[in-house]
Amino acid sequence: MPKNPKKIFVLDTSVILYNHQALYSFADNDVAIPITVLEELDHFKKGNETKNFEAREFIRIMDHLSLHYSLQNWIPIDRPNHGRIKVVMQEQANGLDATHIFGENTADHRILNTAIALTNAFPRKKIVLVTKDINLRLKAKSLNITAEDFQTGKIKDLEALHTGSTTIGGLSKKIIDDIYTHDSCLPEAIGIETAIPNQYYILKNGRTSVLVFYNPESRRIERIQKKSAYRISPRNAEQVFALHAITHSQIKLVTLQGGAGTGKTLLALAGALDQKRHFKQIYLARPIVPLSNKDIGYLPGDVISKLNPYMEPLWDNLKFIKSQFSERDKEFKQITEAVEQEKLTITPLAYIRGRSISNVCFIIDEAQNLTPHEVKTIITRAGENTKIIFTGDIYQIDTPYLDSQSNGLSYLIDKIKHHEIFAHVRLEKGERSHLANLANELL
Repeated sequence: MPKNPKKIFVLDTSVILYNHQALYSFADNDVAIPITVLEELDHFKKGNETKNFEAREFIRIMDHLSLHYSLQNWIPIDRPNHGRIKVVMQEQANGLDATHIFGENTADHRILNTAIALTNAFPRKKIVLVTKDINLRLKAKSLNITAEDFQTGKIKDLEALHTGSTTIGGLSKKIIDDIYTHDSCLPEAIGIETAIPNQYYILKNGRTSVLVFYNPESRRIERIQKKSAYRISPRNAEQVFALHAITHSQIKLVTLQGGAGTGKTLLALAGALDQKRHFKQIYLARPIVPLSNKDIGYLPGDVISKLNPYMEPLWDNLKFIKSQFSERDKEFKQITEAVEQEKLTITPLAYIRGRSISNVCFIIDEAQNLTPHEVKTIITRAGENTKIIFTGDIYQIDTPYLDSQSNGLSYLIDKIKHHEIFAHVRLEKGERSHLANLANELL
């Protein structure tokens, strides 16, 4: 027997809905697809949500693989140095029966039975159930079945995730004064040997400080002046950095990560409005995550009525910006006209699919509820003169098969850090109200 015998990975439906190309992630090991998974995918293939797209794409891949082979046999995966794939029909295990043990004939229990059947059929191979469903992993382990999360796209060290800003203390008063006088300095002057593009810094000398960033074009540390956008004024250094990234013309991709009340969405929208002259449209979108895992069909009314509860937080931010002006102010009228003429559009993310996003400032709120593949799909649609801003809290996941390490926002921050057209800011200080801050700290 070889020292490292090949494994058989059994894929759950949740893995395929997370990434339709998941079958290519297991090197030269074999991949088993329980027949129940194909049955579940059939229920997901219709619709405009990303999970529907993932289901359809995986079905197309399987259809292509089966052109010259029967899926009841182990057939080669069409990638170099990859293993084989098979649709496993057997769902009745000899001995253990998950449907009997857990008292219900569900799809999950039939998938467990497939893993048990493969264990019996291939006693010399390691059978691994791969699922994004934590409870299914626990059930598998209780039956002595090896179960793992799908690791592709998962951030290994969340503590080391790029923050986008750094504080440097102990600098001389002369350096601080020189930056205020000349508005810039060389990175070496503040002790930076390898500068990170668009990295933000708080430079300190005692109680004196200056806010700066490294400009990859000029290759200098440049001073940032606090400024407001549509009368939304930053309340802390991180918010100054965020608004700078949003309004900087050379930064085409921005991520803002932070908890509730840190101002992510408000700053993104105010900054986009401040720069609206550079774009034909502003899109503000968010993924639809059904309440209590119920489809929006449970909500009363027509499509617009059903979607309003999900979009209301975005409208609240727009109303707050409008409230900074009187109805006679030109800014108030400009916002109203932009909405009426659809130059400013607030919409579910699913409604953006298929649209061209050239000459657009595109804000994606609650981006932590997107998969890495969804994030990639959005960015790859960017045309000329498009700016994309992702906002979210990686610790506040509303979808069942994502976590702080596997969501699309964490993945994006980790993979695109240090790029010249990318900037990231982690907002940590809540600015909504003293009451909200108290709840965040103590409850």
